[in-house]
Amino acid sequence: MTTSFPTLKTERLLLRQITSEDQPLVFKGLSHPEVIKYYEVSYLTLEATKEQMDWYTGLEKDGTGLFWAICSADNSTFYGVGGIYDLSQVHKKAEIGFWLLPEYWGRGYMQEAFGAMEAYCFNTLKLHRLEGYVEAGNDKCVSAITKVGYELEGTMRDSEMKNGQFISVHIFAKVHG
Repeated sequence: MTTSFPTLKTERLLLRQITSEDQPLVFKGLSHPEVIKYYEVSYLTLEATKEQMDWYTGLEKDGTGLFWAICSADNSTFYGVGGIYDLSQVHKKAEIGFWLLPEYWGRGYMQEAFGAMEAYCFNTLKLHRLEGYVEAGNDKCVSAITKVGYELEGTMRDSEMKNGQFISVHIFAKVHG
């Protein structure tokens, strides 16, 4: 991992380090019914969201991932969060994930953010493979991740529990080179 947090820029986006000031916006996303429908975590209170904030910063500290606040280029609007985790330098791979506030869906922000994160992972971190795990039924995410070149490798049937029910998870991947 790098010694300072990498800020990434695209034509419309700034991907910057998540700060404590972002906690209300992270709570807004991770308590929104449409966001958490297919997301692994959710929070009922702003205070409880501190757990997620600690997770984001903990990944950076222990070298197993990086998460960025996805914002407008001028940093005036927070759109969501994207990043990598389960980073393995031994195997040259990581899992990539994101969430956006619903009012920013369908505008191409996820694809643009993915491009910036992928370039950083492949070119700076020298990773060979990025994986995306998508809950079966999350058709919007399946559409988005395939648009940016990830290929479906398979489905893990009934592989996780959510709300007392088994769910299946699709595995998508992109290999560099």
